[in-house]
Formats: sequence, C-alpha cells, structure tokens
Amino acid sequence: MPEEQREQIIEEEPGKLAGEAGAPHEEKSKESLIFVSLTALGVVFGDIGTNVLFAFRECFGGQHPVPPSPENVLGVVSLIFWTLLIIVSVKYILYVMRMDNHGEGGMLALMALLSSWRKRDYSILVFLGMFGAALLYGDGMITSAISVLSAVEGLKVATSSMDQYVLPITVVILILLFVFQRRGTAGIGSIFGPIMVIWFAALAVLGISGIVRQPQILAGVSPVYAVRFLTSNQFLGFLVLGAVFLCVAGAEALYADVGHFNSRAIRLAWYALTFPALVLNYFGQGALLLENPRELTHPFYQLAPGWALYPLVVLATVATVIASQAVISGVFSLSRQAAFLGLFPRLRVVQTSAVKIGQIYIPTINWLLMIGTIALVLGFRTSSGLAGAYGVAVSATMVITTILAFHVTRELWGWRLIPAILVTAGFLVVDLAFLGANMFRIVQGGWVALLAGTGVFVLMSTWKRGRAVVKRRLDRQIMPVEAFVHRLQDEPPVRVPGTAVFMTGNPQGTPPMLLHHLKHNQVLHERVILLTVVIEDVPRVWVKDRVEVSNYEKGIYQIVLHFGFMDDPDVPGELRHAQAHGLDVDVRSATYYVGGQILTPKEDDPVMAVWREKLFIYLTRNAAWSAGFYNLPAKQVIELGIQVEL
Repeated sequence: MPEEQREQIIEEEPGKLAGEAGAPHEEKSKESLIFVSLTALGVVFGDIGTNVLFAFRECFGGQHPVPPSPENVLGVVSLIFWTLLIIVSVKYILYVMRMDNHGEGGMLALMALLSSWRKRDYSILVFLGMFGAALLYGDGMITSAISVLSAVEGLKVATSSMDQYVLPITVVILILLFVFQRRGTAGIGSIFGPIMVIWFAALAVLGISGIVRQPQILAGVSPVYAVRFLTSNQFLGFLVLGAVFLCVAGAEALYADVGHFNSRAIRLAWYALTFPALVLNYFGQGALLLENPRELTHPFYQLAPGWALYPLVVLATVATVIASQAVISGVFSLSRQAAFLGLFPRLRVVQTSAVKIGQIYIPTINWLLMIGTIALVLGFRTSSGLAGAYGVAVSATMVITTILAFHVTRELWGWRLIPAILVTAGFLVVDLAFLGANMFRIVQGGWVALLAGTGVFVLMSTWKRGRAVVKRRLDRQIMPVEAFVHRLQDEPPVRVPGTAVFMTGNPQGTPPMLLHHLKHNQVLHERVILLTVVIEDVPRVWVKDRVEVSNYEKGIYQIVLHFGFMDDPDVPGELRHAQAHGLDVDVRSATYYVGGQILTPKEDDPVMAVWREKLFIYLTRNAAWSAGFYNLPAKQVIELGIQVEL
C-alpha cells in the first residue's frame, strides 16, 4: 500500500445529529474556473456523456421499438433534446444544484440539510432520502456494466469475427477497473478531463458529419415533433420514453459532485461543451437513420468512417472506464456519508490521497460492486439486454429529488406555496412520465436495480433502527456527570497517574463502561475525559468550532468534538487543541477506552422483527473496529464490552 494511503474506520455511532446549519463551509479551490471545469468533465459528465453509445439505439431497437420512419426519428431526437434541456439544463443545473448543503450535494446531503432545518417530524423525508440513496447502489453496478459493454460491442461493427470476444474483453476490463480502485485516482485523475474533452469533441464531429448529410434532422429542435410522436404512437410512444430517459441517466452526478468542484465550473462544462456535443451526436445518429433506416445495430459507431472504427472503440472504452470510475467513486463517497449519518455500519476506508479527502477506497463496497457488475454482464450478455435494467432506479431517484427539493424551496428558500407547487408540478410531470414508462421495464431487467436498492435500504433502515434501540438501552444506564462526581467525593477510589479518555455517544452523562470499569477495578486515572464525537448535518465544521470543554471537579472533564459528515475525525489531533480551553492533555500517553456492545436478541416482546434483530447483530459483529475511525493509536486503546439486549 502506498505510504500516502491511510486507513480509517467509519463509526457506527452517529452521535447527536444537531446539525446547526450555520456552520461555514471551507473555502473552495483557488484554481481557475476553466481548469476546474476541465477536471469536472472526467468526473461529473462521464456517465451522461457515454449514454450516446446506446440511448438512441434503444428507442428503435430496444425492448419497445418503434419503426425508424422519418416522423419517428424526428420525434425521438426532439424528445431527447427537450429531455436534456428540461431535466439537466434547467432542473439540475439551474434549480437543484443551488440546494447545496454548505457546498456539498447529493441525496444524503440534501436529506441532512432538511433534517437540520425542519422543526417538525421529518421521518417521511428521511425515508425518501434513504431509499433514493439506496437505489444509487443498483445504478452503480448497471452503469459500469452497460457502459463498458456497449463500448466493446463496437468491435462487432468493425468485424463480425470479434463477436465471441466481446464478453471476455468486457469482463477483463471490469476486473482491472475494480482491482485498480485501491490505487485511487489521485495520480491519473488529472488526465481524465483532457481525455473527456477529446471524447466530447469526437461526439460533436461525428454528429456534425451526420447532420451535414441530412440537415433536415435539425427540425427536431421543435417540440412539435416530440408531441406528434407521442400522440401518433400513443401507448407505444409512452413506452419509448423509457429508452429516451437513458440519455439523462447520470444527471444525479451533477448534483452529487458539487462539493468536489463548484456549481460554476459544472455549469460552464455543461453549457460550453457537454450539452452541445451530446445534442450534435444524438442529432447525427438521427440523421443517419433518415439517410438509411437499416442502420439500427449501432448507429453511434456507424456514424464513423471505416478507418476510424478501431480508434473510436478504444476511445469509447477509455471514456466508459472513466465514467465507471467516477460512478464507483461516487458510491464510495455515498457509503461514507451514510455511515457518518448513522445509516450504515462501520466500514474500512482507505484514504488514497494525502491531499484530497474525497479520494477514498472502500474494499468491501468495491468487491461487492465488482461481483454484481460482472454478474450483470454475464447474465444479460448485451448492452441492449442491460438497457432494460437501466433507468428504473435513476428515474425513481429523480422523483425523490424533486419532492425533497419542494421542501427546500418552502422551508429554506421561503417560497410561497403556489410558486413552489407550480415549479414542482412542472418537474414532476416529466419525472413521473419517465418513471411510469420505466415501470414497464421492470420485468425486462429493471427488477435488478430495484432489488439491489431495496436490499441496501433494508440494511440502512435496520441499522438506523437498531442503533436507536441500543442507544435507548444504554441511556437507561447513564448517570449524570454531577452525580458521578459526588459519588467520587463520597467514595473516593484509588487514583493512578495518567489520562483516561472514555469514548461515549451520549454527551449528557457518564458512560456505562466507565461505571463498569470503576466497579470491577476500583481504580481511576487522575484525569478522566468523557469524550463525545458529534457528527453534524453539515459537510464540514471549522476547526475553531470543533472543541467544547466542560471542567468538573475531581479531575473529570467533558469534551464534545464536532465534525461534519465529510470531515476526517482525528480525536488525538483535536485533543491537542483542547489546551486552548485550559486542558493540558498528553495524547502520547493517554489511554483510550472504547465500548463494544455484545448484542443478544430479545425473545419476548422484541422492538424489531426477529430477522431484523439477527441482521443487525450480524452487521454489528462484522463492522470494522471503531477506534480506527477516531484515528486512535491502537496500542493505547482498551475495548470494554457491555451486554445489551435488543
């Protein structure tokens, strides 16, 4: 493992999600806007930028094809154009991206933002946010599978003799992709942007070459052709919306990656290069069908001259690998956020960059994604087969985003009810139309994404519920700190030199493991620190606002450390800052006590279903060691187990 990599553990205990929304966000990079926009191309737009390989083709050769008549071709390109314009250019770029949580975006960041501002119950919004985030795991598997497979399928256009090698080549590329995740993208990330510039330039050139031959395709800019397509094809036209939707799959990345770049850079990259290149290519593929309706196999590759096929396959493969890399990294980031917010168990995380905290690698998630992705490729065998599974989860996520955005406009932006309803209804009409069309694709493969998303949601909800039950059980054993100090005065134990730091999730009292320790050992350090880590509902907390110190008598101190869900908690490092609060701590000699719960299912009157209790116990037993999350030195850590009945 490279020296700059450092392992950390994501803690299962979310602490108190106080979430004061006023915590400032750290300054953005001083790099030029153009450079940041260039870098964003490889991360933000890789997914949506490679949909051209299969989206247009699926409208005429997919699960619910329409004949490639001139009217239908114009109708499809019109639908694609207006879908890109409404969903990406307007909804995400101009509307949703403004709903950042102190600079961070994404489903969980939006959920945390709302939970920190709402004064009344928000359980339904948390439910929606969790389910939307869970669906992205299924999307992560399908994106990598369909992107790489559709790129390699270009070999079949070049020569039919390569048919038998498409699947093996795809599997090998995917294995290499996931194996190299452990090395991170810090070193090669800088070349992603330039490669994607070449990719989008190639899309534009190919599209223009088709448009020049059939310029009448440009009439598809008019929404009249989209309306005519839907009215003339009726129910079949509605079903084709499921294939049209593929052109915007990946739009959620624009919002999720706001924190890695900034909204201005993402908007510049979209309007200046990505959007024009995609529109030109889709129109170019439409022009190809106007010229020759039989070119349905792979219209993207059939736009290229014969001499350019092999270089184009290589470029497309590289572009899809970059897109897959971005999606996988996004799943890593999502998993980390979920664990910080108390929705996931502890996970072993490897920091792959000493400079950028967002460069992480989670082995468990990586290998599960690899197994799922390869299974999808071998099970569906073609990108057309996978297209049926693609879109269901993404369209459901977009509906959830629109609903959560409505609450942001009302409760954070202060919009009046009527304008908020009108804007939300306008977006929901489009979102629900695509979701409804994709529902008919469930039996054709969409069940895969829903099954994966539902499985992750069950894990999230079970973990969240289980931790709440454990917290209630432990809180019953909590003794107020004042009462504990009085007890020390009445029954003074033997005090030994040194500092003991007891980690506790409840900042309101004395942790049970300290009481057990004192009861059985009859000895106490001369300085005792009751330390609570609070994960706020904001991405980051300023260093000056992280430490709270309360000084009790008899050498007892209460310290509360505040971190954001994108911060890297470092307890020893923050304890050094406690000196500014009058507490002198030698972290090199301190002993850290962490609690370990021994969970047993409750036989009579369980608070959770028996199978959920067993699942929660299994997750707890297989969670990574909590001390690593706090960056505690292993040789100075003592774990005390406490039995807890669920």
